[in-house]
Parts: sequence; structure tokens; C-alpha cells
Amino acid sequence: MNTTEAILYTDGGARGNPGPAATGYVIFHDGERLAEGGTYLGTATNNQAEYKAVIEGMTRAAALGIKKLTVYMDSELIVNQLQRKYKIKDAELQKLFVQAWNIMQQFVAVTFTHVPREQNKEADRLVNQTLDHHI
Repeated sequence: MNTTEAILYTDGGARGNPGPAATGYVIFHDGERLAEGGTYLGTATNNQAEYKAVIEGMTRAAALGIKKLTVYMDSELIVNQLQRKYKIKDAELQKLFVQAWNIMQQFVAVTFTHVPREQNKEADRLVNQTLDHHI
């Protein structure tokens, strides 16, 4: 693939916190949908699902050969942690941050931006579709 820049929308959600959880991601380049996916996680917290979604999306983007990635998420907490503005106190989230950080090293540039939930409808739809299918 000769696409070097892309936009990634990710979302993670749990019904209950913790509860049944899932991820969703969509990758776009020039308005074209390159890839999308969602994974059922079993029991997890909302924040764990958010991290797993961004890990899943970045992994797929790297596999597509993308080198510059703009990530949009509706979790302000996770965006601020990935930008290293907030410390991560939760041990499970620390592990997930390390996984995300390691994947980020495959890119020339990755930026994380918080967006309102209304601007993240496609990833949110995939989370709910996955959860509806499994519970």
C-alpha cells in the first residue's frame, strides 16, 4: 500500500464498569474507508476497552503500511494519558499504555485528539454492534 497518512477513529465501551466490553475502530485515507473492526473483550472496564481499541486500530494501521496517523477518540482521559499529560495510576492501564506506546514506535508520527462522542459515531457503532452480537 502506498498510503502513508491516515485517520483512525477508535472507541471502546463496557456495559457496566466493569462489564461486557468491546472495541471499535475505523481507518480512513482521503475520505476512503481503508479498514474497520471490532473485538469482543469479555469483561473489562470502559478505560481498558478504550486502550484496547486504540491498540487494535494502530496495529491494523501499521499492518497497512501507514506511517503518519491522526487518532481521534472520545475518551479525554486516554487521550491525555497517551499525550503524557496525565499520570497513569491504574496498573492495568499502565500495561495497556506500554502496549500502545510500543506500537506507536512503528510510525513516523502519531497524534491523539479528543473529539465529542457525536464525531466518533462510526467507531461507537462498531462497539455497540459487537456487544449486541455477543451479549
